[in-house]
Amino acid sequence: MIRLYDYDLSGNCYKVRLMLAILGLDYERKNVEFFPGKRHREPEFLAVNPLGQLPVLEDGDLRLTQSQAILTYLARAYDASGQWFPLDTPARTGQCLQWLGFADALTATASAARLADGMGFDFDGDAAREGAHKLFAVLDEHLWFHEREGHDWLVPGAAPTIADIACFPYVMLSEEGGIPREPFPAIRRWTDRVKRIPGFVVMPGIFPAILGSQ
Repeated sequence: MIRLYDYDLSGNCYKVRLMLAILGLDYERKNVEFFPGKRHREPEFLAVNPLGQLPVLEDGDLRLTQSQAILTYLARAYDASGQWFPLDTPARTGQCLQWLGFADALTATASAARLADGMGFDFDGDAAREGAHKLFAVLDEHLWFHEREGHDWLVPGAAPTIADIACFPYVMLSEEGGIPREPFPAIRRWTDRVKRIPGFVVMPGIFPAILGSQ
């Protein structure tokens, strides 16, 4: 049985839950109260992950931390189609990994602004918002040009990849950190497409696609 050490309001935990749901995998959730309880800093959880970070995934004898690594593992271990982590060409594999790195940058900016504003973390919210705005501009331009070439997703191809799943949460939660999505129409179209992936699930602050919208 897969076990996920999880926190409901974490975007990094959510992207793992989303991938598990899309793949149709059963798993056990173990909630670790990140805020305000700070249970991730207590000895019981530090025995699981000495870095005190969520999420953590256990699958048999395997224990993995870092959400992007977990997404990659789930795609390689449980997606027989090969869609979610493309290995068909070196270019697509490299682009997928590139966007996983971009997702880490979103965590360092958009997520940091959200933590500063909503949970009182000692981050520079203004600097985080400025950094996130620059990343959003890059992402929006990329998606705009891809749409003109007939591509709906971050990595060229007919189907989404773990790159889309990795980048999606902190884009959707950005307004909780004072980062509006309204100036970025290509991003808003892309997030709507992600919400329509079969198996999509929500989290607090992220809602289903509106029926009939484009």
